Amino acid sequence: MKTIDYILKISLIGVLLFGAYSCEDEYELEDKPAVEQLQFSIVQDYDIDPGGNTVIVTNNTPGTTAVWDYGTGKSYKVHDTIQYAFAGDYTIQFTAVTDGGLVDADPVNVSVTDDNLSYVSDPLWIMLSGGPGNSKTWVLDVDENGQSKYFTGPMFFFGTDNGWLQEGEPFATFDGGCYGEDCWNWSPDLGGIQGWGFSGPGDFGEMTFSLEGGPYLTVEHLMQPEYGSQSGTYYLDKDNHTLTTSGATIIHDSAYEDCVEDWNNIVVLSLTEDYMQLGVIRGCGDPALLSYNFISKEYADNWTPPEPEEPEPDEGFQPTFEEGELLQILTGGPAAGRYWKLDETGNPVDWIIGGIGWTTDASSSYNWGWNDDWTATAENSYIRFDQYGGTQNYFKNENGVESSGTFTIDQSESGDYATITLSDGGTLIQSEGSWLSPTTSTLTVVKAVPDDFESFGLWFGTSYNPDNDEWLSFHYIINNNVSGGGGGNVTPPGGTEVVVDNSLIDYGDLEMNGNLRIELYNDFGSTAANPPLDTSELMFGDRVEVTFTLSGTGLAGNYDASVYYADADWSPNGNGETINVTGDGTYTVTFDPDSAVEGNVVFVIDIVGMGTDIADMNAVTATIDSVYMFD
Repeated sequence: MKTIDYILKISLIGVLLFGAYSCEDEYELEDKPAVEQLQFSIVQDYDIDPGGNTVIVTNNTPGTTAVWDYGTGKSYKVHDTIQYAFAGDYTIQFTAVTDGGLVDADPVNVSVTDDNLSYVSDPLWIMLSGGPGNSKTWVLDVDENGQSKYFTGPMFFFGTDNGWLQEGEPFATFDGGCYGEDCWNWSPDLGGIQGWGFSGPGDFGEMTFSLEGGPYLTVEHLMQPEYGSQSGTYYLDKDNHTLTTSGATIIHDSAYEDCVEDWNNIVVLSLTEDYMQLGVIRGCGDPALLSYNFISKEYADNWTPPEPEEPEPDEGFQPTFEEGELLQILTGGPAAGRYWKLDETGNPVDWIIGGIGWTTDASSSYNWGWNDDWTATAENSYIRFDQYGGTQNYFKNENGVESSGTFTIDQSESGDYATITLSDGGTLIQSEGSWLSPTTSTLTVVKAVPDDFESFGLWFGTSYNPDNDEWLSFHYIINNNVSGGGGGNVTPPGGTEVVVDNSLIDYGDLEMNGNLRIELYNDFGSTAANPPLDTSELMFGDRVEVTFTLSGTGLAGNYDASVYYADADWSPNGNGETINVTGDGTYTVTFDPDSAVEGNVVFVIDIVGMGTDIADMNAVTATIDSVYMFD
């Protein structure tokens, strides 16, 4: 081993800082050591490299920090090994950082006689520069339009203890690369940092890492004219994943120009064929590692924008319903009523554009759309849809003001929106004085999930803007705060239920006249001895309403059906309104007396001609779903 004899020995004299304890304290730096007092060594190891490519540098000066500028890069280590890949004459500058200031030693020249390209043939060197004899150009991953082509933005933020992010993976994962306690990551797009943390967008220029005769770096700074065109050298420490430059700085923006003290001492966070992330320490404010995100010029030039993704419509948008399914959802069934309310604690109103909703909850449009008055109204209001009396009814209670009518459903063609039309100018719940108050009587079911309506609810569109395919929609959910609100056999308004024991009713062609009779009670029939209901409860002045279900008839026809009722003294008596029965299904019949009813002698339902057409009466089942009386 040949050693360049450049060891200067001195004793470093330290001078303590002092100051007078007064309102005008004065401080002085310690005296700097003289150049002759510096101790360091620079050794070319010819046993490792006959051409002198390996140089070992050591700082032996007590109380100092070393700065080695060896022409192709810099080092701040007490003891370091420099490996020159290319033959040539190099100058090594040692600077001692002391309490009194910087002390520059006389530069030392070393001569390297042979190339050793193994030092720059590591995959990381090749990915950075293209390999020996080649060069590679990189650009910041943002253009003048603010487009980033690989990353989500041109600059990310990391903790000061973050570092190399890869572990043999082709993509930098932000969960790794932690080498201490201060580890975190924020990876915004340009909009998240522009204006306060980044000075783009724009064409920032190019930087080229070359291995053509040496590790040369040329940089064209287009957004920072104070830098202009630069030419220098660089060194990649493949093991420690650091990059040092001399004579040129990496492309960066101007926002943190004065916050980064050392643009030449760089942490390599990731490096692949197509992209790399180079980090520098931000000194102002809370310290952080600023990652400038680069892509190769080849990648940038060959990049094509991805096909825009068609946004997926919201769940349940433009639903389709089986025949009768929407009526079942609205009312809960033929002898039932279901109560609905505005979803005031969730997402009560939305502008659904192109099938995609805009709001997430009431706060999304508060206070210019949804407001406290709306909330108060929604809390104290509801709409009930039912099928009492064999008709489709709605009943609205809006802050104690009641209105009612009937409704129809239109879902005539598959793929069309299902609509609900309220009679008598009925509307959904309104809020006085609000521009959001719905005024239409036709409600369009814009979103629904038939199999999960209990939790999903129904979105009723009340107006449509074809210019941007936008629905103004209100979200209604089942109102379980009302007794029976979830639907089922709830007592209709003003009605009193009579309990029926289905095991005691009788049915069949009981009169042997070809009709199918369902006998609830008959003084002259089989139910007289053991009645399925308490006849003393049968007292009403307005009507009696019976809902029944048939199954097993095997028929699909048209049959007239009505209830026949006779009071205990046969006054009043007679048939109720005739309805159409088509076969198996659930139906409701009524009897409206011309005077008050107090008791019962005959209470039956007759379906004319059905008894004759039923092939197997034993296969038939008839049940009474409900009996309601109204005064």
